[in-house]
Amino acid sequence: MDTFFQFLQANPFILLFFTVGAAVGIGRLSIKGYGLGMVAAAIVVGAGLSIWASTYGVKLQLNEWVKSLFYYLFMYGVGLRVGPSFVNSLKGDGLKFVVLSFVSCFVGLAIIVLGVRIFDLPAGTAGGILAGSQTMSAAIGSAEQAVTAGAMTLPPGTTPEQASGMIALSYGITYIWGTVGIILICKYLPRWWGVDARGAAMEYERTHGVQNVDDTGLTGYRPFGLRAYRVEDADVVGHTIAEFRSKYPMYRVGNVQRDGRSLGAAADVALESGDVVALGGRLEDLTVNMGVIGPEVADSDALNIPLDQAEILVTRKEVEGKPLIDFRHTELAGQIQLGGIERGGVPIPIGTDTKLQRFDVLKVVGLKTAVERAANIMGRIARPSTATDLLTLSGGMILGFLIGLIQFPAFGASVGLGNAGGLLVSGVIVSSVASRLRFFGNTPNAARNVLEDMGLVVFVAIVGVNAGASLLSQLTGGIALKIFLVGFVACSVPPFVVWALGYHLFKINPAVLMGGVAGARSHSGPAREAAKEIDSSVPWIGFPVGYAISGILLTVLGYFAMILA
Repeated sequence: MDTFFQFLQANPFILLFFTVGAAVGIGRLSIKGYGLGMVAAAIVVGAGLSIWASTYGVKLQLNEWVKSLFYYLFMYGVGLRVGPSFVNSLKGDGLKFVVLSFVSCFVGLAIIVLGVRIFDLPAGTAGGILAGSQTMSAAIGSAEQAVTAGAMTLPPGTTPEQASGMIALSYGITYIWGTVGIILICKYLPRWWGVDARGAAMEYERTHGVQNVDDTGLTGYRPFGLRAYRVEDADVVGHTIAEFRSKYPMYRVGNVQRDGRSLGAAADVALESGDVVALGGRLEDLTVNMGVIGPEVADSDALNIPLDQAEILVTRKEVEGKPLIDFRHTELAGQIQLGGIERGGVPIPIGTDTKLQRFDVLKVVGLKTAVERAANIMGRIARPSTATDLLTLSGGMILGFLIGLIQFPAFGASVGLGNAGGLLVSGVIVSSVASRLRFFGNTPNAARNVLEDMGLVVFVAIVGVNAGASLLSQLTGGIALKIFLVGFVACSVPPFVVWALGYHLFKINPAVLMGGVAGARSHSGPAREAAKEIDSSVPWIGFPVGYAISGILLTVLGYFAMILA
């Protein structure tokens, strides 16, 4: 093993990607659905390798500049992801979930700062406990920023390396309960409160027209269809398409085929006996009104009309706040199928009372002309692109670093967001502007995921490797127990506070509130388990707003936890 560790020491790039690869592999392992995940595994693998190597007298070390670079890319990626949802949540009903997120984050921060001071824990533990107990791995980086930027004063005899080691150690000790604890608490909170969340979900589904989509699989049912009919009914012959649609607005004529020629579907085309008409509409309408034109025929030429599949970005103020049911009797009804809605990058359940918000992404399929019409009414078509606007990426990074240079007096020193916080804000600004204008700043989801996933796991792996050698000298059973206790309380208390405020003060539906509690902790696991517990998709409705807000707050608070503690 001595030769192996010396080889890793001499080849830092192999060491880095060996650690990352092992972390990803271990992170995929799970027991009954629970596992470390690749980020926590990166700390374990990196620190474990470093400690093991130190027993052979080999010190493993990775470049600090590389660590910072990957963390900065990650922070910018987070800003890009949450930007539109963050801005859009600061109004309307979303404000309730914004308040709940602030309460959860600051209650957790207060518990951690008090706990660290009461137990007189070593420098670095506050940032690590916040990152682990709140399951916000990004806070490791902001906590490190407080050390490297000199924003916190280290006790005499404590080196920056030792403080970084305690950040990693505290994160590892508190992460497991931070993950499992919030899932269990969110899952069973209604039961402990004596609330029937399953019944509340059913009531919400019934009154708001929300379907439970979590357990649906591939079926033969299609709510919309396109069929061909031969014109034989005397009441239809001689009427134009515009006249036909005025009588039957639930249909859209896609094409008229006459004597082997395609006439299209212009409003002034008059129908003649023997024409074959392609009709689009809801399955119920196509079935109930069967024969209104004539018999159905299998005419491939008539049905050979262009369909479109697209994502529509909602940008128009005129449709903001409108429930989907308002579009039932418009010319779009029966012409397009709404397959899903994403809000802040998170899919939400669809119901007739689901209200559109600006920057929602609607996934639609239907007649090409209808899709284009829907885009004109609601916003614009967002065509997927595999190209990344590197110019905007570079400009956004520069803007973030400039924001990070801004400082103001606080806590007896000059403090600021730092590079990481500046990049987070920059990502929010760029993604918010890009979502409005759509002519620049394209960053496909795949590219953004690389920034986030690769950036965070590489950063955490380097933290683990560099901190590992000093962990053995700092760790004692007493310190580890105190760290765990502080993390346990910081994880467990805020969800109860959030639930009490949401249920008693804001009167939020309990099923929706389960998702709100998960969102306030920026953790999708509790929302997923809550949905399974009550057999409903309703918890996901309360998730997106809190997810966006707490994701930013908890990341930044890692920095201030170090200063305050």
